[in-house]
Amino acid sequence: MNAVVADITYRAMLGRKRIWLLVLLPVALIGMAALLRLIGGWDEHTAVILMRTFSISTMLPLLGLIAGTGVIGPEIEDGTIMHLLAKPISRPVIVLTKFMVAASLVAAFGAVSTFVAGYIMVRDESGVAYGFALGSLAGGVAYAAVFLLLGVLTRHAVTIGIIYALVWEGLVGGYVPGARTLSIQQWATSIADQISSSAFFSTDVKLSFAVPALIVVTIGSVLWAGQRLRSLSLTGEE
Repeated sequence: MNAVVADITYRAMLGRKRIWLLVLLPVALIGMAALLRLIGGWDEHTAVILMRTFSISTMLPLLGLIAGTGVIGPEIEDGTIMHLLAKPISRPVIVLTKFMVAASLVAAFGAVSTFVAGYIMVRDESGVAYGFALGSLAGGVAYAAVFLLLGVLTRHAVTIGIIYALVWEGLVGGYVPGARTLSIQQWATSIADQISSSAFFSTDVKLSFAVPALIVVTIGSVLWAGQRLRSLSLTGEE
């Protein structure tokens, strides 16, 4: 990891309008949790539904998309990445640094807000807050890696990422039993289910598959992105 690249990337991400997108979703989640607590709709079943449908299924892939594509996609699109590539820094190191920034942003805005929302609703009951927070952390890191890879592979990363999140993760992975084993969302839910003892949700994907799958997808995406970045010449041609 390169500290200079990380500092530049953090400044770019937190100084753009993307920061509002990163903040809006967690604030909405915590706001809904606080409202439900206020009006008395804070039972464990409701908390699980909120965590699954909003935090894991909606907020997490969108945060991963914003952070993963945002740390490198705009630089490739406008050509400013070439100034960075001209520096004596290994391209895999550049990608690893970008990934660490994206993953930390998803963790900060996704996993933390998930824990806060869960704790507001049911405190530490059945480990719901802890389970979904850990699942969000693992899933968010994987999303950051996948969308970072998309940002390196194509200039249409955001469009493809939205289609992937809505169609594959939201529809296919959520409702087609056989496809659930290939869904980051389901892998994250499997971790949440393992930590939580709540009787109000379960997953079809075993933890023994979910954890290795998350590791392989995360590491594989970062390595592929690093190799792909090697093919970019200083003139911007591949």
